[in-house]
Parts: sequence; C-alpha cells; structure tokens
Amino acid sequence: MSDRDEARPRDPRTTPPVRAARAPMRFTVVLRTPARAAEPLFARAPKAWQRVLPYVVLGICVLSLLPATIAVLTNDYKSGGGWAGALGLAQTVPLLLAVTRPLPAWVLVLVADTVGAVVLTHADKVAGHAWPWTPMSIVGYLALMICLGLRESIRTLIGVWLVTGAVGVVLGFFEPDGVTTTAALLFVLSGSFLAVTGALRGVGDAQQRIAEQESISEAERARRTLLEERARIARELHDVVAHHMSVITVQADSAPYRLPGMAEPVREEFAAIAASARESLSEMRRLLTVLRSDGNGSGTGSGDGGTAAGPGGASELAPQPGIGRIQQLVEATVRAGQPVELSLAAGAERAAPPAVDLSAYRIVQEALANVVRHAPGAETRVSVTHDAEEVLVLVVNGPAARDAVVEPGASGTGHGLVGMQERVRLTGGTLDTGPLPDGGFRVAARLPLNDASEDAS
Repeated sequence: MSDRDEARPRDPRTTPPVRAARAPMRFTVVLRTPARAAEPLFARAPKAWQRVLPYVVLGICVLSLLPATIAVLTNDYKSGGGWAGALGLAQTVPLLLAVTRPLPAWVLVLVADTVGAVVLTHADKVAGHAWPWTPMSIVGYLALMICLGLRESIRTLIGVWLVTGAVGVVLGFFEPDGVTTTAALLFVLSGSFLAVTGALRGVGDAQQRIAEQESISEAERARRTLLEERARIARELHDVVAHHMSVITVQADSAPYRLPGMAEPVREEFAAIAASARESLSEMRRLLTVLRSDGNGSGTGSGDGGTAAGPGGASELAPQPGIGRIQQLVEATVRAGQPVELSLAAGAERAAPPAVDLSAYRIVQEALANVVRHAPGAETRVSVTHDAEEVLVLVVNGPAARDAVVEPGASGTGHGLVGMQERVRLTGGTLDTGPLPDGGFRVAARLPLNDASEDAS
C-alpha cells in the first residue's frame, strides 16, 4: 500500500458491516492472546467487559459448584456435614485464583480433590458412585484446565496432565468396592482441554511474534526508503554544488591573470582557495561513487560539473531540471491523457536558488506521477508562485474519472511523499499533503529562498 492509499479515506458505507463481521473475530483474537506472568486473563482485551469476563465465569462456577458439591457429598455419599463443607470450599474457592495464578490454584484444587477421594473411601454410600473424582470436582478441574492452557507453557501443561494421571493411578490402589472409576475419564478430558487451549495459546504466541517481526520489518523498510531517497537527493545536489565549486576554482586560478599587479600574499591566498576547492571536488567525487554504487557493487564517479552515467544511462548525464522545465513536464503529462492546468509565475526559476529550483521541479514531478497512478483522468491544477521570501508549489487534483481503471499493481514504491518531505526539509521549508473532501488530493510545499543556499551547502 502506498502513501496515497493510506491517506485516502475509506468509504463509510462499507465500514459498519465489516466491523460487525469482525466483532467475533476480535474476541477470538483476545481469547488466544497469551497473558503474561502475574497478568490476569484477558488483561489486554480492548473492552472492559472482556477483561471482567474471566472473573464472572469463574465466580459463577464457584457459586454453582460449592452448594452442589456440599449437597452431593452429604446426600449421595453420606459424608459428614463438616467434611462436605470443608471439601466443597477447598475444591471450588481456589478457582477464583485461576484468573491470575492458575498454577497455584491447580495445586490447591488437586490436593483438595485428592484429600476428598481419600475421605470418600470411608463414606457410608460411596459404592455405586463416581470415585476418586466426583462430577463436581471434574467440572471445576476442567475449568481450571482452561485457565492453565491459556496461560502456561506447553511443557507445564504436559507436566500437569501427567501428574493428573499419576495421582489417579496411585489412588486406584485404594479404590473401594463397587465404585465407578473416573480416573481415566478425568485424564482424557483434562488432556483434551489442555490440548485445545494450549493450541490457542500457541497460535496467539505465533501471531504475536509475527506481528513483532512485521513491525520491525516495516520500520526497516521505512528507514531504507528514507535513506534511498536521501541518497538520490544527494546525487542530484552534487551537480549543483560541484558547479559552484568549479566556478570558485576557475576564478581563483585566473585571478592573478585577470588582475595584474596583485601582491604576492594575495596571489598565495587565491592559490590556496583554488587548492581547497579542487580538494573538495575530489572528496565529492569519492562520496558520489559510494552513493551511486548499486547492489552488484558497481559504481562510477563524476566530473566536476556533471553526473556520472549510472543505470539510467545518458539520462543521468543531462543537466538537473528546475522550475523552468515544469512547463515541459506538464505538457508531457497532458499528452499522456491527464488533464493538467498550469499556473507558473514569471521569473520563478530566476528567483530560486539551485536547491530550491531542483526541489520544486521534483515535487511537481512526484505529485503528477501520483495523480497518474492513483487518480487517472482527474482534473489537476499545478501552481508555482514566488515572492521575496519563498516559492509556493501547489498541486491539487480531483477524484479519478468515472471510467478510469487503476491498475492493481500501481501502488508505487512508497518513495513519493517521503521524497517530497526530504526535499522540503533540505531547503528548510514546509510540506502539507492530504486528501480532500471530494476524494481528491492536495500537495502544498513552501520553499524559502533565503536559507536554501546555506542548507544546500
């Protein structure tokens, strides 16, 4: 997606159905988002009711299982009322701890269930009933498995599952006569619940890592785009600076011949100026060789005032364009089928320093390229005006023509707005870009004239 695509507003008519369809999907994402240590389940959910949901569900479990456990142990197993109340509290209340500390809650519940199984071996009517795990303890244990699966690592979940099976096997040696064994049932069910919730957590972990990598990649891509654009601008400005340095060298070398009778100290000063200018040009050639090196390691230098031929061939040997060539740029765009109206103030190219002159042309060039790519057939206005302090570049286009077809691959490289921002920053100006209410787009750049020469140096 390009800069223009990101800035263009979406059609509000399509937004409500999409949001409605994505609501269950968002909750699924919340469900499989792993909670960190000492963090409640769903703590990073976007809505308050989602963050409170684990407490509500486990609270309902406790309020339902506690009286049911006491009633079953008292009426069906004929366990003592004191033991029934104590076991009911020990087996259900720790479930509230599972929201933030599921592993300690599991230890407490497992110990309570084990003690309850031992106590039930001496109950009056244990025969014919479930043992060692009662139906209520199985329900509470499975709720605990869900909390564990959403929080703990796979290694911990396997350990919990194996300990559950081992405790059931050990209790099997003390099994009373005539009971319905539930050790295998809990072992299978707990394993299934741990597997499903652990898989959800694994998906959440994987998606979180992917999101982090995508964020890093996006930052690196933006940084690379910025550096590439700065290098391209530096290559273009080399011609401007090299021209002025060449003029300084020639003037300093020819000064003794143009101004006869010059004193010897003055001659030496001009010679030192010429030597410094030549050394600066040499350093610029070496720097430009690095900037022009491509991915295969090939690069070329430049002359004093020209740009070396690179991948673009002879086109890179041409003089750098300026405001005076905007008329030709607009005419070429019109010939390509894009209706463009130009308003170019007289004398703007003479008033602008070289850096501003080049930046104004490139901004118009990038803006028109974006119009052709993203809004083919749109009515476009280009205005370049100036006063004593700044040059104002304005490119405004309307929405794309009704019969225009935007190619799917015409998303661009993402350099357009980045390049404009860098060029404006180079000259110390300001850039204002953004969509218009009618679906068009606006690019406005203010390029100051006074400080441009200082920034270019």
